Amino acid sequence: MKRRQLLDRLAIAATTSTILVACDQTNNSPNVQANDLPNVKWRMVTSWPKSLDTIYGGAQMVCDRVAAMTGGRFTIEPYAAGEIVPSLEVLDAVQNGTVECGHTASYYYVGKNPALAFGCCVPFGLTGQQQNAWYYHGGGLEVMHELYSDFNIINFPAGNTGAQMGGWFKQEISSLQSLKGLKMRIPGLGGEVMSRLGVNVQVLPGGEIYLALERGAIDAAEWVGPYDDLKLGLNKAASYYYYPGWWEPGPTLEIQVNKSQWSKLPVEYQEILKGAAMSANLNMLSQYDALNREALKTIIDGGTKLTAYPPEILQAAQTATADYYAEESNQSPAFKKVYDQWNQFRTTISEWNKINELSYVSFVNK
Repeated sequence: MKRRQLLDRLAIAATTSTILVACDQTNNSPNVQANDLPNVKWRMVTSWPKSLDTIYGGAQMVCDRVAAMTGGRFTIEPYAAGEIVPSLEVLDAVQNGTVECGHTASYYYVGKNPALAFGCCVPFGLTGQQQNAWYYHGGGLEVMHELYSDFNIINFPAGNTGAQMGGWFKQEISSLQSLKGLKMRIPGLGGEVMSRLGVNVQVLPGGEIYLALERGAIDAAEWVGPYDDLKLGLNKAASYYYYPGWWEPGPTLEIQVNKSQWSKLPVEYQEILKGAAMSANLNMLSQYDALNREALKTIIDGGTKLTAYPPEILQAAQTATADYYAEESNQSPAFKKVYDQWNQFRTTISEWNKINELSYVSFVNK
């Protein structure tokens, strides 16, 4: 009897030991899988010069976080504008597979499809926070993914400058008539609206703006805001600094990824890249708010004339914008599909923000 009890206990112990070993192997399986993940090396082209540490820094942050979170197994090397492809050809390079990914602004490519502008910003559109709400919780990411599928690209928000300024002008803009024939650097749908107001629109990479403005090739230019504008020295090329940037109330910058290359990534790497892009997106918006306040003071102290757009121009621009949306929606089903979804979200979130943020900000800034 004692012998049988001993054998029974030994059998139970052996069985328990086997179960514990199996559980231990199961618990450790993610580490085994992680060690089996491949080494992947990508290249990222950007639309930015390295001197713009905020925007280019957003691209760099994505690359750094991907490497850190994968223990160096998945690395992405960023390249400044012009090092592999010109500033405004990032989408083409990603689409064609010249590189695996890029960091750019979707509104640079409205010539390919005007609806791409919604991925960045449109005149009288969403603020930075509203843009994030649309992308992450308002169906925006799904809409843009569908749009980009025609280009063999999948995109993810990876930066936001917040509300931008209204541009640098060599001469005072006192009325709508002042815009007639003016040569201005302004991309995207903002450029389309400005052209309807009589402006001779130019599209130039950021690195070329200062010389064009300083030498008189253009009469005005918009870039980003005080911090980056100061970096480019635009305050030395023009005396009048206008606000608000009604065409860019919250521009999103993005990672564009070649879909064929994306599909080859392990799901772990896909999730890490998405997380790194979101981190860079939220960080950049906060960074600009912190930096612009000091830069604007420096610009004003240097003698720049900070000036608001006359109501006449803002009203004319808003009317021209509404006309453009209606016309493009009638001509392009793709544009209408994105616009209708986006506009419905804009209407509802604007009503909410009137109650919470606008009422508060209006009171404390009396």
